[in-house]
Amino acid sequence: MPVWPGDAPCRVAWTGRVAAGDDANVAEVSLSVHSGTHADGPYHVDEDGIRIGAVSLDAFVGRARVIDARGLDGIAAAWLAERMAGDPPRILLHTGCWSDPAVFPTSFPALAPDAARLLAGRGVRLVGTDAPSVDPFRSHDLPAHRILLGAGIGILENLLLDDVEPGDYGLIALPLRLVEADSSPVRAVLLEPEP
Repeated sequence: MPVWPGDAPCRVAWTGRVAAGDDANVAEVSLSVHSGTHADGPYHVDEDGIRIGAVSLDAFVGRARVIDARGLDGIAAAWLAERMAGDPPRILLHTGCWSDPAVFPTSFPALAPDAARLLAGRGVRLVGTDAPSVDPFRSHDLPAHRILLGAGIGILENLLLDDVEPGDYGLIALPLRLVEADSSPVRAVLLEPEP
């Protein structure tokens, strides 16, 4: 998928190939830690924040609610509050913003600061979105990032939710233990809907 404008693209090269007489096929990967589905750590927006390798993994495993946010200009607290019956511990927002997987979207529903504060106040442990960011594309102060990460809430971005129905699921989306990085690619998996 395209990366945030200015980020390093994903590149896969081979350092060993069986077809070339090597003992094994060995790939080398180079990419921005914000490529594809990824988890943002506090250091992403806070020079004193912890790095992604030190975050608690509890936020990235457990019950999650997928909420359909397609067609919205932004995600406000009042709209979100109506969809949080039962206080789900993890929220995944399906914005549908990747209408063309080859074109990076610069317009997508982002969290308003009041929505981020609502989630922090309701004890949510993780917020995910299929959009490239929880903040608007042109945001420089990144208020939703700062509010969520400052409250200890995990962030997942660029989720693939195209064929997922709204509802409650089990989520596994562990970041790599990258000791020096601000963020990490993840492989996010949703388990069967919970009853």
